[in-house]
Amino acid sequence: MLDVTRLRVLVAVARHGSVTAAAQALHYAQPSVSHHLARLEAETGSRLVQRAGRGIRLTDAGRMLAERAEEILGRLDAAETELAAHTGLRSGRVRLAAFPSALGTFVPAAAAGFAAEHAGVDLRFTEAEPPEAVRLLRSGEVEVALLFAYPGEDTPDLDGLRAELLLEEPLHLVVPPGWPGDALTDHRERPWITGCERCRGELSRACAASGFTPDIRFTTDDYVAVQALVAAGLGVTVLPALALAAHQNPGVRTVELADTCRKVYAAVYGDTPDPPGTSALLRQLRTVAGLPPYRRIG
Repeated sequence: MLDVTRLRVLVAVARHGSVTAAAQALHYAQPSVSHHLARLEAETGSRLVQRAGRGIRLTDAGRMLAERAEEILGRLDAAETELAAHTGLRSGRVRLAAFPSALGTFVPAAAAGFAAEHAGVDLRFTEAEPPEAVRLLRSGEVEVALLFAYPGEDTPDLDGLRAELLLEEPLHLVVPPGWPGDALTDHRERPWITGCERCRGELSRACAASGFTPDIRFTTDDYVAVQALVAAGLGVTVLPALALAAHQNPGVRTVELADTCRKVYAAVYGDTPDPPGTSALLRQLRTVAGLPPYRRIG
């Protein structure tokens, strides 16, 4: 049988990259961390760590076990929360991972509705783009994750997850007020501004479909900064409706792009039924996602 405490030590070493950092994170002495690693190697019959200069690194076996251990520990933590809430939503904890523009728009309203109905439940948020949100969900560090998919993308990786389509948000061309043109091709010679890696990929795909490659001059994940750059006349961009609902710079002009949208999903782990807290949060997310200025599905 694998010891849970030793698995936690291995996960901490994998996350923080050294025995010293893992010891600090766990509030252990360094020799204690080394002892737990040695005992875990003895229990598994595998070499899990190896020397790398003055530090250590995980072997292939160590990385594999650390990944599984993270999922196992997350499931144990989630089980404790579910048991605490089994008799009703008088206590317990629910955690949500969401991308920034969702946190800046409909998530606070969902949280307020949840808190009004279930004041004894500890509701927590983590900002995370979809790939990280999926990892947090799989490892049990959150109970609900908000994900998005751009046109032409497949539904997010749902192996072991269940996802519900909450809304579709139109994409908008964002330009300085004095720049004419309401289509991507009208700005093919202009400099472009974009955000995260997936956003850059979607912009490149959309422009390629219109017959040109965008000249991307500026990159930032901050949609407030993106609009400030546009307002300063430094380029044009494409933003989803949630980003504009969260903040719209008065110095930009926006044009909804026809027949194009980003889909937003709420994802959970495992089979039904969901724990009471998770179900209650999902109900609130469905409710607020149907309010203007969002486009509801169903």
